[in-house]
Amino acid sequence: MKPILISAIALVSLVANASTDESPAEALLHNMHQATEQLDYELSYILVRKSSIEPLRFRHAVVDGKSFGQIAYLSGPPREVIRRGDEISYFEPGIDPFTIQSTQMVAPLPAVMQTNIEQLATMYDFVPLGRAREAGVACDVVRVSPKDGERYSYVLWIDQDSKLLVRADLLDRDGDPIEQYRALSVVVSPQVGDMMRQLAKVDLPPVVHLPNKPNTGLSWQVTDLPVGFKPIYRNRHRLLITERPVESQMFSDGLFSFSVYLSEADKFSVPEQLVRKGRRTLHSHISGNAEVTVVGDIPPATAKKVAESVRFIASPKTPNVTEGTPAQPSAAPQ
Repeated sequence: MKPILISAIALVSLVANASTDESPAEALLHNMHQATEQLDYELSYILVRKSSIEPLRFRHAVVDGKSFGQIAYLSGPPREVIRRGDEISYFEPGIDPFTIQSTQMVAPLPAVMQTNIEQLATMYDFVPLGRAREAGVACDVVRVSPKDGERYSYVLWIDQDSKLLVRADLLDRDGDPIEQYRALSVVVSPQVGDMMRQLAKVDLPPVVHLPNKPNTGLSWQVTDLPVGFKPIYRNRHRLLITERPVESQMFSDGLFSFSVYLSEADKFSVPEQLVRKGRRTLHSHISGNAEVTVVGDIPPATAKKVAESVRFIASPKTPNVTEGTPAQPSAAPQ
């Protein structure tokens, strides 16, 4: 009896210690992620950028064990994104609707809603900032701040009752807002599930199956990545209009992503340029006879450091591109 009692006490102690390893702010983010994936709800929100305000509506429900989602753009030409389990359909003006296999919607939603919180905890600090009121509900406020200062940060407002995200401010390294996601109304109701269930009966475009491609070996690598960024894919292709051969690699830390492009420098190349628009940064420079360009959701200083860290495994040369090789689509957030 005594050994059993000792084992039980040890087990309780381990559980208690494990629970204390998770901060209240991290636990709150786990609750937010769980609510995002499991509740039936509708969010009407606006996406505020420096020179625009875009109204949208997001509905989510679990239908027969699968996550269903729908994003509708409420101004301008009709645009819509529909998720049914691991299939996502896109309806954009000017192009034919299409469906791809994925579990993440490429749409104007905060990336933190679709990411792995445990993975983020190795790269970001979760700092509680108290309580506030947003979208008519009481909220807990948490800052998601990078440990290394080489990426952006978020301040999140999470509904105390539903645990849904009702506001997210994306901040630059100086703490200035780059863009805001702000919910105007939050509805959690089984009726949302009833509406979403109708999507199961809708005929959507067939899934686009991309041809399998062998792993593309490149003659260069990025030697100074911010901690936690990992390669998602690499590719060789030709630009659609100029037929210029390009090699690329895409990296992500689960919250932000960027791509590095390498091509042969020509008379149109400039020694160095930096362009930033909102969250998106473009930095390019010339290395030997190659033009290196970094594009993504990272601060300008980080983009510059990444571009300058590109090293050639072999001597630089024009990318060897197979004629007609298609570029793989990017799943970059927003």
